Amino acid sequence: MALETAFTIDTSSIKYGPGVTREVGHDMRRLGARRVMLLTDAQQAQSAAVATAMAALKAAGIDAVLFDQVRVEPTSGSFMQAIEFARSGKFDGYLAVGGGSVIDTAKAANLYATYPADLLAYVNPPIGRGEPVPGPLKPLIAVPTTAGTGSETTGVAIFDYTEMHAKTGIAHRALRPNLGILDPDNTRTMPKLVAASSGLDVLSHALESLTALPYHERVAPAAPELRPAYQGANPISDIWCSKAIQMVAANIVRAIQDPDDVEARSQMLLAAAYAGIGFGNAGVHLPHGMSYPVSGMVRAYNPAGYPADHPIVPHGMSVILNAPAVFRFTAPANPQRHLLGAQLMGVDISNVAEADAGQALASAVISLMQQTGVPNGLGAIGFTKEDIPALVEGTLPQHRVTKLSPRPATAAHLQALFEDALRYW
Repeated sequence: MALETAFTIDTSSIKYGPGVTREVGHDMRRLGARRVMLLTDAQQAQSAAVATAMAALKAAGIDAVLFDQVRVEPTSGSFMQAIEFARSGKFDGYLAVGGGSVIDTAKAANLYATYPADLLAYVNPPIGRGEPVPGPLKPLIAVPTTAGTGSETTGVAIFDYTEMHAKTGIAHRALRPNLGILDPDNTRTMPKLVAASSGLDVLSHALESLTALPYHERVAPAAPELRPAYQGANPISDIWCSKAIQMVAANIVRAIQDPDDVEARSQMLLAAAYAGIGFGNAGVHLPHGMSYPVSGMVRAYNPAGYPADHPIVPHGMSVILNAPAVFRFTAPANPQRHLLGAQLMGVDISNVAEADAGQALASAVISLMQQTGVPNGLGAIGFTKEDIPALVEGTLPQHRVTKLSPRPATAAHLQALFEDALRYW
C-alpha cells in the first residue's frame, strides 16, 4: 500500500490578551450569529468569565441562552442532553466558556443540531461509524477557563461512551471552533489540582505529538477528503509542540503555586493553544489511548477541586499517569525524538546514550508529576493488577490514537505498560 506524502495544518483563529472575553459579543456578531447557546458547567455558571461573556453578547444585541448542564468529563448521556437543547433552541451560534469538557460538548451540540443523526454516526471507528461531517457547522467560539486541553484549536470532541465504559470521540476538521479566546483572567481561580492535571495534559499532548509516527510512514488515504485530522508528526506540528514543551516545563510549577503569577498563567494558556495546534494536526498516541478506559472505569476517586457528585479521573491526570511507562516503551522506535523531548524539558542530554532515551524522558515527566502533586501512578487512584485486562480491552479499540504510536503495541505490550504505570516512585 502507498504511504502518505502530504500533510495539512489547520487551526482555529486565536485572540489572546487579558480581558478579551469582553469582546466576544463583537466577535459573535462578526460571525453572523444572532441567537447563541452559551454552554458551561454548573461550577463555571457563577463565574466572572460566564458573566462577562453573557454581558458582552447582550450588549451586542445577541439573544443568548445559557446551558449550564455540561458534565465535567462528559458522557454519551450528557452529550445527548446538550444536543437536544441545541436542536430545540434553533441557535445560529455557539459559545463555550469552560474547560475542555465544555468546549467538546459545544462541538457535539453544534454538529448534531446542524446535521441530525444517531450518536454513533460521526463517532470514531470501530466504536462508531466515522461518517464524515456533511458540511460546515454554525459559528463556534471557545473561551477556555483552564490551561490544558487546547480544545479551542482542535477538531476533536471526547466523551465517555457509557455502554462500553470507555472514552471515545469525534474527530473532524469541521468541529474546530472559529475562534479561541485566550484570556488569562479566566484561569486565575483554577484549583491547584485542576491546574496540575490540565497543565500536564498540555505536556503530554506536545510530547506525544513530537514522538508520534511520522506522517510519511502512515498509509495514504484513498481520497484527500479521507485524510484524518490526526496525521502523524510533521515539520510544522514539531515547531508548535517543541515550544509548548519548553513553556510548560518553565511555568507549570509557578502557575500552580502562585495564581497571581500572571506571566506563568499566561504562558500556560498559550502553551495549551500551541500544543493544541500541534497535536490537533499531528495527533497523540498511547498515553491518550490508555487514558480513555482509565477515565471510563473510575470507581470511587474524587480529586480535590473537581465536582464531588460523581467519581472522576480528570482527563489530564489519566493521560499523564500513563506517559512515563509509554515513553520508556516507545523510545527504541525513535530515540532522538525522545531525547529531544527530555532536552526541551531542561534535561542535559549531552551524556545520555540513545539506549537510555526513554528513561531520560520518563524521569523528567515523573519529576514534574511529583512537583505538581498528581498521584503516584494508577494504583494511587484505585486501580490494581486485577483491573489491567479490562484496561487493555478498553484501549484496543482506540485506533484513532493507538495507531500513531511509533512502536506498535499489542495486548501483551499494553498489559506490561499498565503494570508499569501502577506506581512510579
